[in-house]
Amino acid sequence: MKPIQIAPSVLPVDFSRLGDAICELDHAGVDLIQWDVMDGQFVPNLTFGPDIIASTRSLTSLPFEAHLMVLTPDAMASRYVEAGCSRLIVHAEACKNLRETLETINSLGATSAVAINPETDANTVADVLDLVDLILVMTVRPGFGGQKYMQDMEPKIAKVRKMISAANLNDKVNVEVDGGISVDTVSGAAKSGANVLVAGSALFKDPKGLTHAVQQIRETATNAFNSR
Repeated sequence: MKPIQIAPSVLPVDFSRLGDAICELDHAGVDLIQWDVMDGQFVPNLTFGPDIIASTRSLTSLPFEAHLMVLTPDAMASRYVEAGCSRLIVHAEACKNLRETLETINSLGATSAVAINPETDANTVADVLDLVDLILVMTVRPGFGGQKYMQDMEPKIAKVRKMISAANLNDKVNVEVDGGISVDTVSGAAKSGANVLVAGSALFKDPKGLTHAVQQIRETATNAFNSR
């Protein structure tokens, strides 16, 4: 079974100090950096282009993943791999042929992953588990940071974990959650089977600092995950 991983979103960061924030996150002990890529079409917000990501790649050895909240993931994938992202997450809702899109990403030398929105059934990803190393269950509606965690997504998290287990892929495929994750909400997500936890606002707002926030979320999630 994959261990708990903390994957901070840099969306809440003051964009003028992205480089400093990434270095601080690295020092705080996170496991990877998530870039929320929004195109203003699939979701209303507009965020990071590949050049911004590439400009920070030399600042850390941590893996980068790009969460592509975009209408045209196939057309954009290569640019984000070239920018230094080793995992690309695409939305099932945006892909005309999900399997082909994932195969394209894998052929670029990155690992592929699939995100599903709150209204999307878990069975959507059942036929592509052999191609991915992660399924992302959204626990907010995508597009903006700082939203409230949707506890009613926990049965879906559990269903995805059960599907992965049934396919004997627990050692290969992670379950990620994104949206409203904090020390107060992470137990339910982890106990349901999530092992990669995307946190943004909760990390940066901790009055005791990033290292404390990361340690607290990791410890709480590990205890909940192991109690399943």
